[in-house]
Amino acid sequence: MHPAPFPSPRGRRAPAGKYPSIPHPTSSHEEPRTKRPNPCAAQAARRSNALPSASGGESSPSAPQVEARRIVVTHRLPLHAEPNPAAPYGFDFSIDADALPHQLSRGLTGPVVFVGALPSAAASIPPSEELAAELLARFSCSPVFLDPGHHKDFYDGFCKHYLWPMLHYLLPHTPSSSGGGGRSFDAELYRSYLTAITKFADRVFELLSPDEDHVFIHDYHLWALPTILRHKSPRVRMCFFLHSPFPTSELFRAIPIREELLRALLNADLVGFHTYDYARHFLSACTRLLGVSSHTRRGYIGIDYFGRSVVVKILSIGVDMGQLREVLSLPETAAKAKEIATKFAGRQVLLGVDDIDLFKGIDLKLTAMERLLESRPDLRGEVVLVQINNPARSPGRDIDTVRAEVHAMRDRINGRFGLPGYEPIVMIDDPLTMHEKLAFYTSADICIVTAVRDGLNRTPYIYTVCRQEGPIASGVAGAPRESAIVLSEFVGCSPSLSGAVRVNPWNVDDVAEGMSSALRLNQHDRQMRQEKHYSYVITHDIAYWGRSLEQDLQRASKDHASMNILSVGLAMNFRIVVLGPNFQKLSPGHIDPSYHRTGNRLILLDYDGTVVMPQGMITRHPDQELIGVLNELCSDPKNTVFVVSGRRKDELAQWLAPCERLGICAEHGYFTRWSRDSPWESPNLMVDFEWKNIVEPIMKHYSEVTDGSYIEAKETALVWHYEDADLDFGSCQSKELQDHLLNVLAKEPVSVKRGHQIVEVKSQEVGKGTAVLNLIETMVARGSIPDFILCIGDDGSDEDMFEAITASSSKSAFLESAEIFACTVGNKPSQAKYYLEDPTDVLKMLKGLTDSKVQQPLGGGSQLHVSSEDPFE
Repeated sequence: MHPAPFPSPRGRRAPAGKYPSIPHPTSSHEEPRTKRPNPCAAQAARRSNALPSASGGESSPSAPQVEARRIVVTHRLPLHAEPNPAAPYGFDFSIDADALPHQLSRGLTGPVVFVGALPSAAASIPPSEELAAELLARFSCSPVFLDPGHHKDFYDGFCKHYLWPMLHYLLPHTPSSSGGGGRSFDAELYRSYLTAITKFADRVFELLSPDEDHVFIHDYHLWALPTILRHKSPRVRMCFFLHSPFPTSELFRAIPIREELLRALLNADLVGFHTYDYARHFLSACTRLLGVSSHTRRGYIGIDYFGRSVVVKILSIGVDMGQLREVLSLPETAAKAKEIATKFAGRQVLLGVDDIDLFKGIDLKLTAMERLLESRPDLRGEVVLVQINNPARSPGRDIDTVRAEVHAMRDRINGRFGLPGYEPIVMIDDPLTMHEKLAFYTSADICIVTAVRDGLNRTPYIYTVCRQEGPIASGVAGAPRESAIVLSEFVGCSPSLSGAVRVNPWNVDDVAEGMSSALRLNQHDRQMRQEKHYSYVITHDIAYWGRSLEQDLQRASKDHASMNILSVGLAMNFRIVVLGPNFQKLSPGHIDPSYHRTGNRLILLDYDGTVVMPQGMITRHPDQELIGVLNELCSDPKNTVFVVSGRRKDELAQWLAPCERLGICAEHGYFTRWSRDSPWESPNLMVDFEWKNIVEPIMKHYSEVTDGSYIEAKETALVWHYEDADLDFGSCQSKELQDHLLNVLAKEPVSVKRGHQIVEVKSQEVGKGTAVLNLIETMVARGSIPDFILCIGDDGSDEDMFEAITASSSKSAFLESAEIFACTVGNKPSQAKYYLEDPTDVLKMLKGLTDSKVQQPLGGGSQLHVSSEDPFE
C-alpha cells in the first residue's frame, strides 16, 4: 500500500475509498491500451480510433482521421439549468452564452468540448452516464458529477476559503480566522479536493485522444489537475491558466503543500498568468522551493524541468466583442441607457462594478468618495457613485460581513452629504441583466476599480467598449467618444491600460485624488485616453487571447509524439522525465556480463553527487561502506579505479587515504596520482594563472554583497559558491557574476561556467574529458589497453568525460571493441546512455560487480521513485 498524498490527520487511517484513484501506467509509459467507457458510443469509437489496439499494435492505417479537439476544463459547465418537473432529469438545459467558460473557447480552432461540474441549480442530480451522453451530444458539455456535500468540501471548503484567500495574500493566522475569509489548512479538505479533481481527470481522460487533442485548464479550482491528468496520459498536450494572482514566494512558501502545487503547474506544458508580476512570483517560488531555473529564449520564458521546457505565458484575457456588440445593439439597452441618463442628468456618474468579497476594495472606494466630498465641497450634488454589487459566488460569514459594512458606509455617507433628490452613493444589490449592466457602463463618465488584489478583472475593458460602441443617450451623434478610468495598480489588466489614472487602493487619499483628477480631465484628454484604450481592447479581445494561447501550446508540445518518457514519483509528486531515445536505467543485466568477461577494466567515478550525497552534508567524508566498496574494486588486478573530481587534491587525498590502490584525478584532472603512494603528476601545460589576480577581487566583492556565499580557491581554479545564500538572489547574482567575468576575461585562456549553485573559473586546457583521455593514453602506452570502461558522474563537468569515451574521434586511443558504460546520476538529459537514480544506487551497483552471486534489482534508498502502482491507493 502506497502512502496517501499526505499523512492521515490525527493519526487515523482514512476510510477505504477516500484517496483519489489514478490508473496504473503501462511499462512503456504510454497511454493505457484498455478502452475505457465513454459518455456515448460515438465518443468510444473516436477514442478507439485514436489509441493503439489492446494487443499493443498500432491502429489500422485505414482508420479514419479524427479532427483534433480543444477540451476546455473549468469549475462549472457553461450551461443554464431551469427547473422543469416534466423534463427527464428535472431540468431544462441550455447553453449560457454569458458564462466565462463559453467565452474562453473563443479563438480556439477545431471542435470544443467543455468539461466541468453541473450548474449549481442542478448539482443534486445523481451521476448518470445517459445525461452525460445527452449533454455531450447536444451542447459539447461533459459533466463531472459531484454530490452537493463533496462539492461543498471541494469548492467552499478548500478552494474558496483556503486556497483563494492565500492567493490573495490573506494568511489564516488563527483557526478561527475563517470568519475573516481564510481558514487554516485542513488535510481532510485537501484529500476531498484531490478526490474531486480526480473525477475531473477521469472525465477528461474518457474524452482524450492525446496525440491530437489539446487540453485547456482554467483557474485555481483545478490547480492539481495537471499532475493527475499527466499521470493518466503522459503525452497529453496541456495548458493551465491561472486567472487569480500568484502571491510572492515569501507568502506562497507558507502553504503546507507548496511543492505539490508548484509541481502540478510544472506538469502542464504551458502555464499562463495575467501579469508579469504573477509570473515573476511563480518563477521565484520554483527557484526557491524546487531549485529549478528559468530562461528566456526568443521572447519566451521557459522552465527547464526534467528534460522538458515548460513555457510561461503572460497575457491578460480580453472581452467577447461579439457578445458585447450583440447586447449593445438591443433596443432594451438603448432604452435603459436613456433612463439612466435622465435619472442622473446634470451630474457626473462614477461607476463601480464588483463582486462582493474581501479583495474588491469596495469599502476603500466608498471611503475615498467620502474623502473626495470632504475635500471638495463644490462636488456635492454634482457627482454620484453608482456601485453595482454582483451576487456572491460562495456564501460565508466573510461575504455577509463585507455586505453589512458597505451598506453601513453607504448610509453614513448619504446621511452626511445627501441633499433633497440627491444621494452621493447609489448601491445596487439586485441582480441585473446583461443589457441593464451594459447600459450603466455606457452612461458612466468614469469607471473606478479599487480591488486590492485581483487577477481576472475585465471591468475597465467592458467599460471601454461600451463607451465606444454603446447607444448615445445624450450628446452629438458621430462625435469622438470619451472616457476616464481610475484603476488599482494591483489588478491584472492594469499594465495594459496606460491611459488610466492608476492608484494605490490602500491609500485612500491617493484614490480620492485619482477620482478628482479624472473629474478634472478635459474633453480632449478623455477622448485621447478612450481612443488609446479602445485600440488595445479590440485588438486583444478574448478571441485573440484564445488563438495566442493555442499557438503557444502547440509550440510547447510539438515534440510530444517522439518523447521518450519515464514516469517518476508518487501521488502529487508525480512527474515525467523526458529522456534521450536510447537512455535507460543501468541494470545488472546490462553491466554484469560485460564486467565478468573482460580482463582490463577502467572505472571512473565522480565524487560529489555520485558516490556521496550532494545535499544536506556539512562534510563530504566518505563513509565506511564506500571505502569498503572502493577497496574491493581496487583489489581486483583487472581493475584500474579512479575518482575524478573537481575538488582539491589535498582533501581528496585525506578523505580517500584508506584506499591504497585507488587513483585520484583532482581539480578536474589537472593533478593525477595512480595510487596512494604514487606522486602527484600534472600535465606538461604552459598554464598561466595570472588571471586569478583579476578574478579573485571580483568574486570577493560578490561574496560581500551576497550573504551566505563564499569563495573556494583551488590551485587551478576559483569557485564562487552560493548554496547557503538565498537561492533566488544567489541565482541572479551568479548570472551577473558570470557576465562580469566573461567581460573582463574575454582575452584570457579561461572558461567561466555556471554549475549547480556555483560559478567556476578555470583554465580552458583543464577538464575531466582531457584527464580521462590522458589516463587511457597512459594505459595504452603501458601496454594495458582497456576493454571495459565504466564512467559515472552527475553534473555538467562529467558530461566532458562521457563525451571523451563515447565520441568516435576518441576511440583511436583504445580498442574499438571496448565495452563502454557511460552513466549519469539522476533522471535527466545527458550524453550518457545509462542512468542510476542516486548515490545509493551507484554504491549498490558497484558492490554488485564484485559479488559473484545473482544480483537483485536496484532499489531502496532512492530519492526518485518509479512506480507502476497507483500512488493514491
